[in-house]
This record gives sequence, C-alpha cells and structure tokens, in this order.
Amino acid sequence: MKRIGVLALQGDFVEHIALLRRLKVEALSVRLPRELDGLDGLIIPGGESTTIGRLIKEYDLMAPVRGLAREGFPIMGTCAGMILLARRISDINVEPLGAMDIDVRRNAFGRQVDSFETDLEMPVIGEPPFHCVFIRAPFIEMVGDGVEVLARLPDGTGVAARQGNMLALSFHPELTDDLRLHEYFLRIVPGDRER
Repeated sequence: MKRIGVLALQGDFVEHIALLRRLKVEALSVRLPRELDGLDGLIIPGGESTTIGRLIKEYDLMAPVRGLAREGFPIMGTCAGMILLARRISDINVEPLGAMDIDVRRNAFGRQVDSFETDLEMPVIGEPPFHCVFIRAPFIEMVGDGVEVLARLPDGTGVAARQGNMLALSFHPELTDDLRLHEYFLRIVPGDRER
C-alpha cells in the first residue's frame, strides 16, 4: 500500500487525507521532518500560503522538502501548495520551496468573494471535464522548460501543471467527490519505497 503524507500545518489537509483513504491509500499527517521518512509521496494542501510558508520554516521542513523535490520525490500542491512549490511568487514576501519552474501570482482572481467554480478539460484524466473549485486562487504566469500545463481557463490562463513527479493545481480537488486528480497523482508515485 502506498503511503502518502499530507502537510498538516494549516489548510485543507483533513479533506486530502479523507480522499486518499477513499482510494485505499495509507494517508498520514506530516508536521515534523521525521514524519517524511518512509513516505511514497507528499501533498501540500490549500490554505493560507503565508501561514503555511512561515510554519514550514518554524517546523524545520523547508530543507527536507526541498531535498525530496530535488531527488524527484512525488509532490502535489493545491492552491497554497502550488504557490509554495513555485520558483517565483510575484506578489508575496514568502520564500517558496522553488521546486517547480513556474512563476505564480497569489490571489490572482481577487478576494474571497471572487472565488468561483468551473468545469475544465484535462486530457490527462479523461472525460468528463473536471469541476474545479477556485478559492482566492493563484494562477501560473510563466512556465519553464520541462513544465507541462495540464489545464487552462478559457482565456488561456494556466491553472494546472506537471514537472517530473510534481503536480501543481490552482484549485481544490479535495473539495469535490471527483477522485481522478488524486488517482493521477498516485500514478506518478512509484511503487512502495523501501522503509
């Protein structure tokens, strides 16, 4: 059974854990560096990016997670998680992990009242379109070499991307009943690592 950690410092970690358990995956909360040991993948959930960024530093998780990313460890980031995976964040004074070669704009669509939902085509998960929940969401301003944009809004704005074993989503798949994006991430995750 694959073991997936969910960064549980703040945000939607409970929802990710519940969804992973529906997929018969061993899902574990991660708050300390030692809790990264023996995992097959990691999810950085949505929440408040400045708070999660500060807590990653306070709990000494920055260097270990960066190291895992450099080694090609599978990591999925949703909303705030996408912001933290980015190389560059255009409008915030938070140190990102710098794991993916993307530039991200935080709160790109406006404030909480500007949150929205829409259905988007995502060929990597097939039909039907995925129902995306955007809450104070970021978007992708620039992608580097080796980054594949997986979904765009009708105006061309990138909202999902993959680079190697890393997956970044502007929206919150954990707030839907659609398991396909988590299943896609689990296909990125190789077989169980030696513990």
